[in-house]
Amino acid sequence: MRSKIVAFASIVAVAACSPKADKATDTAAPAPTTTASDSAKPAGGTTVAMKDAAGHDLGSLTLSDVQGGIMIMGNLHGVAPGEHGIHLHMTGSCAPTFAAAGGHWNPTNKEHGKDNPKGPHMGDLMNITVGKDSTVSVMVTSPGGTLKGADALLDADGAAVVIHAKADDYKSQPAGNAGDRVACGALK
Repeated sequence: MRSKIVAFASIVAVAACSPKADKATDTAAPAPTTTASDSAKPAGGTTVAMKDAAGHDLGSLTLSDVQGGIMIMGNLHGVAPGEHGIHLHMTGSCAPTFAAAGGHWNPTNKEHGKDNPKGPHMGDLMNITVGKDSTVSVMVTSPGGTLKGADALLDADGAAVVIHAKADDYKSQPAGNAGDRVACGALK
């Protein structure tokens, strides 16, 4: 019986060392599958560093052209917990104050807000919700426009991404009653 076990173990050891076995163990992991949400993710884009009023780094956001608008994606930290309005602004400046970013980007001259029958303008974005740990993963898309080309965000004076202190109500003029500007990133 013992000789049968030793013989069996020898056969298993030889099989494990055979080229066929090595091939099976050396194969690369399968490529990740693409999901519907992956196909919606844009390639490339332009990245903007976000800062608070004291100049502290809050992370960065990447803006990319997608079908029907501009997608803004990234991770931020150090932002007050709660719901905040976020908008694309028409001037690529955050200094000396965030007011330097000008008004919302509005190349089609519409009124503010997705809930306004005369809106929205292209600078309007959906609110972001910052967690209790002061972090947020941002993924919002503008209701039109492109980075460059027709209805371009990036013109001669650039543009800015601005986060407000409160939630946008999606209808009040001119900025959805979203309160003070608490973070800004300038795009040139």
